[in-house]
Amino acid sequence: MLMLAAAVLLVDQLTKFWAVSALSTGESVTVIPTVIRFRLLYNAGAAFSIGSGATWVFALAAAGAVAGVLYVGRRLSSRGWALVLGALLGGTVSHLGDRLFREPGFARGHVVDFIDYGPFVGNVADIALVCGCSALALLCLRGVPLAKAPGEEPPTDVATAMSGSTSPGD
Repeated sequence: MLMLAAAVLLVDQLTKFWAVSALSTGESVTVIPTVIRFRLLYNAGAAFSIGSGATWVFALAAAGAVAGVLYVGRRLSSRGWALVLGALLGGTVSHLGDRLFREPGFARGHVVDFIDYGPFVGNVADIALVCGCSALALLCLRGVPLAKAPGEEPPTDVATAMSGSTSPGD
């Protein structure tokens, strides 16, 4: 979980650094015609710039989400959940870093967005968050338990560990 989170954080911040240094605000560079462009924007709000006047609320929410994922991540029962929480943690920490340390100031910073899909503009952290939320929904629908019970041993065979099953009959 922590390795994936670190990878998402690193890739997201490196690509944002590239975008800020290579693109002018609002400049559009076609990557895949009619599908993806690079266009640098600074987003003070959430998705679709919703709530742009309440950036500090998003910083607090992100900090709470990071704490929650770290707390739950201590007792994961499957690799699937480790991947889901790693993607969510990496994306959230990266956005929190933007909120805390980017202009216009502490807890009011704007998130760097540069991957323009047409209806919205995002970044690598957004991709990790969307994939993580989608996978979270799938794990929940499959009934894969998030955390093992206190004192429960992790599964020893690889197939059981990957499926999230905790007993031979599952």
